[in-house]
Amino acid sequence: MEKEIFNNWNNLKQNIENKNKLAKFKEREIYFVNLGKNIGSEQNGKGEKFKRPIIIFKKFNDKIFLAIPLTSKFKNNIFHFGFMFSNKKSWAILSQIRLLDSKRIERKIGYISEKDFRLLKEKFKNLIT
Repeated sequence: MEKEIFNNWNNLKQNIENKNKLAKFKEREIYFVNLGKNIGSEQNGKGEKFKRPIIIFKKFNDKIFLAIPLTSKFKNNIFHFGFMFSNKKSWAILSQIRLLDSKRIERKIGYISEKDFRLLKEKFKNLIT
């Protein structure tokens, strides 16, 4: 079963790599991205397209950015930041921040408020210092 899941992700990843049209994105925006089937405890995407919502944490250029995956599961600890999104609580998984290419972007679903984004940055800074 695991081998089949990895094979499905590898096939999809090849299609993603061949994307020509890149999404335009900004910090604070929330997107569904093809996060993939990853190793061990790394955060995975879900479904046949291995999608997961993420926050654009830091834009480096038109192609790459730091992304923080989101979850709807309650996590009240130093590795998570809770905020309201689409009238429900979401949790940014700070320990799973990673560099992504814009080819992984599927679609925009919203944004985090300026106030919550400021608090998210503070919490991340405190986590790594």
